[in-house]
Amino acid sequence: MDFGKLAKRRPVPRGKQASVQREQGFTMVELVITMVVAAILFAVAIPNFSNLINSNRLTTGANALIGALNTARMEAIKRNGSVQFCSNLASTNTTDTLGSACATNAGAVFVLTGTTTTSTLLAAPAALSIPSIQVRSVAAIRFNGTGVGYAPGSTTPFGSGTGNTVVELCSTALKTNNDIQVTMATGSIITSLPPTTVASCP
Repeated sequence: MDFGKLAKRRPVPRGKQASVQREQGFTMVELVITMVVAAILFAVAIPNFSNLINSNRLTTGANALIGALNTARMEAIKRNGSVQFCSNLASTNTTDTLGSACATNAGAVFVLTGTTTTSTLLAAPAALSIPSIQVRSVAAIRFNGTGVGYAPGSTTPFGSGTGNTVVELCSTALKTNNDIQVTMATGSIITSLPPTTVASCP
């Protein structure tokens, strides 16, 4: 052992030792201030994050129904036959073969495979099973082999008149921008409108 080097080491003065110790951690005041700032940030961020999640859920539900509409239309063209996008109301779906298959399965898609037989192309979207997402209305749209959609039993392309709303969903978890609509023009042009605010949902 080199005792010469040890002898050259000088002790740290008491004042400097205290300074070093103070620099190693937070004081009580600093810790309290940090906790207060963190609490404020959480109070602001958590509601905003919750709103973002619920807004995304509402949009996801609308997009799932738009996807189902497009699937129904393309499948009708592919098969050159009748394919129905289902309403949430049995009376709107009608009581013929396709309508009966739809029952009340909003957003499901059924194809007519025979005079009295159908096949399920898509089940009702899982996004609609989220408790906060409420179906205000879903229209029944029946597409033919040309890809044009009609209300069951109608001979006028859906959206050619005054009523063109296919889907309207709302969220009970949102106070603003809690309602979203999807429209159709001339039986084929699908548009998702920006969210709006409604007083009550559903």
